[in-house]
Amino acid sequence: MALRLGLGLPQTGTYDLSTDVTAAARAAEELGYDSVWVLERVMRPEQPLDDMYLIPGQPWAQYFSSVADPLVTLSLAAAVTERVTLGSAVLIGPLHQPFLLARALGSLDAASGGRVVAGFGTGWSRDEFAAANVDYKSRGAALDELLDVCAAVWGENPAAYEGKRTRFTPSDIGPKPVAGRIPVLLAGSNDKALRRLVRRADGWVPSGGGGAEQVAAGRARIAELAAEEGRDPAELSTTLRAFLDITDKSLDNRRPFQGSVEQIVEDLADTAKAGADEVLLDTQLLCRDVQELIERARALRETATEAGV
Repeated sequence: MALRLGLGLPQTGTYDLSTDVTAAARAAEELGYDSVWVLERVMRPEQPLDDMYLIPGQPWAQYFSSVADPLVTLSLAAAVTERVTLGSAVLIGPLHQPFLLARALGSLDAASGGRVVAGFGTGWSRDEFAAANVDYKSRGAALDELLDVCAAVWGENPAAYEGKRTRFTPSDIGPKPVAGRIPVLLAGSNDKALRRLVRRADGWVPSGGGGAEQVAAGRARIAELAAEEGRDPAELSTTLRAFLDITDKSLDNRRPFQGSVEQIVEDLADTAKAGADEVLLDTQLLCRDVQELIERARALRETATEAGV
């Protein structure tokens, strides 16, 4: 099966959200991309409690200052497309009220004709959890509850659930997802996160700069955990989010997904061999405007096709 390619939608303050999201979504579909994707960041504190991604000494990225709401962004994309999958990589699950998020995703899936893929993560920023009035230390349990609530809300009526954050008595709840449920991807790379993925999800959505090596290592561990849990690892997809740094000329010393378009396509081929089913190409952080984003998307798609990726 050929590697699927996704495109990150322009959500940051660099872009005009009234026009650029729809322009990029239309272009992605016209260029033959398989999917469009959003991320979630809610703030950029001036005196953060944690370094970015919990990496010691790592300052918070400037783009955190303005990131459009992910479901609003996906709704804009859904309205102007007919084919592409609409994915989140990722929603910070514990920041959301579970029932309302599950219902919103169900509505979006129904409105888009069944095109939603829900990627969730536990989050890492104590500032974001404080802003949402959510207990940071219980974020794993909160994600588990969200998964339970999604299953209940998307399932057959009457639906009911009783948990720590969410309680509802037997009720009719709709709209329902077109296929009866929405595929769920989970982020994370430690054993606890990967075991949750094997038990409860449809796939893995890693993010980072590791490229093919990261995918290969993660897939190997997922296979081991799947064997322990009695699940076929082939049932679990892998969608890698790759933040691109495209240069005019080829680079000798580079990280994965940095360099010329041709070098990045080589990285795509290597990532596919390592076990990735889909790669989300995100260029928004280093593009001047949506026109540049679309032109880079075009070059990447055309070069990948010529290379047989």
